[in-house]
Amino acid sequence: MTTGVRRRMGVDERRQQLIGVALDLFSRRSPEEVSIDEIAAAAGISRPLVYHYFPGKQSLYEAALRRAADELAARFLEPLEGPLGARLLRVMGRFFDFVDEHGPGFSALMRGGPAVGSSTANAMIDGVRQAAYEQIITHLGVSEPPARLELVVRSWVSLAESTALIWLDGRRIPRAELEMQLVHDFAALAAVSAAYDQEMAGIVLRVLAQEPADGPFGELLARLSAFAPDVPAVPAQRLPREPSDPA
Repeated sequence: MTTGVRRRMGVDERRQQLIGVALDLFSRRSPEEVSIDEIAAAAGISRPLVYHYFPGKQSLYEAALRRAADELAARFLEPLEGPLGARLLRVMGRFFDFVDEHGPGFSALMRGGPAVGSSTANAMIDGVRQAAYEQIITHLGVSEPPARLELVVRSWVSLAESTALIWLDGRRIPRAELEMQLVHDFAALAAVSAAYDQEMAGIVLRVLAQEPADGPFGELLARLSAFAPDVPAVPAQRLPREPSDPA
């Protein structure tokens, strides 16, 4: 019969263990619902020892938030190979993997948990959004993005974030459909912007020229084409009158 001996951890190793334990608990429940006692028990140490490594739950939450933010930002990394639509779809798959794995924690991160109002937490959240923005700009092959392109990409990143939060509230729409819809949303935002700006039109046309008919963007065009014949004509009385039309 052998007696188990608990291995003594170094300072950095223990800190990383506590961050991992806290992140796991925060991922399954809102951070404000998780106590230091629970974190200590899950880590197999005493409550005072947790305070030896972190001065309070908020500092531990922010450390877990930092790890989660780094992991979430990494989900937007994608090789610069193949059509843009397929790349964005893979990115959305990894993004929703994270959302699925860290549901309550993701909600607390974006809506505000115990670190709400913390400049550190806010800076980390903004850092994730900025990393996502920069990755998409890189995939578009634009070194100096025009104002309209920046607006499109930042709006899309915010849309993906809000879509994920809504999806977590009951998961009422199949996840795969939302991932594809978000890729289509990107194309739609870019197309609308292209209608107002020649430079954006050039970027959109360059991207579409590399898209296969069976890719995500091609599927969007097919869906719109199939949808169009079923749209009823606008009744004449609802059309805007020309200035010369009689009242």
